[in-house]
Amino acid sequence: MYPNPMDKNVISVKIVEERKDVSTGIIYRKRIAVCQNVVPEILRKVNILKVPNIQLEEESWFNPQERNMAIRSHCLTWTQYASMKEESVFRESMENPNWTEFIQKGRISITGAGFLNCVLESFASAFLRQGVQKGIRIMEMLLEEQCGAPLAE
Repeated sequence: MYPNPMDKNVISVKIVEERKDVSTGIIYRKRIAVCQNVVPEILRKVNILKVPNIQLEEESWFNPQERNMAIRSHCLTWTQYASMKEESVFRESMENPNWTEFIQKGRISITGAGFLNCVLESFASAFLRQGVQKGIRIMEMLLEEQCGAPLAE
C-alpha cells in the first residue's frame, strides 16, 4: 500500500476505478500515482522538466482463480515529449506452484529534447532498473515479515 516508508518517491495513490467481473472473478483496478520528480537537478534546467511531481496511471487485473496478476502502467506527465510504459506479470511458476514468477517489460522513448533525448532515456532506463531491484527487495522484506523467516536464495 502506498505511500509507505519503503518507497518514499510515491506521494499518493488514488483508485479511480475498480470492478470485479462476476463471471471470471477478475478484479480490475485503475490507479493514479503521484510521485516525486526524480530527474536530477542538472537536467531540470530544461523548463519542461521543472515539475515537482510526476503522475503515473496503473491498471491491474488480478485473477484469483488462475493465481496471476497483470499490471500495465504509463507516465501521464510529459506525454508530448516522452512515452514510458511498463508491463508486469506475476504468475504461478511452472516449476513449483509455491513460487511466483515475475516478468517485467518496459519501453522508454523521448523526443523533442534534442541532444538530451539520449541522456534522458539513459537516466530513465537506469532509474527503472533500480526501481525493479528495489521492488524485489521490498517484496522479499514483506514476505519475510509475513513468513517470519528469511527467504532462501
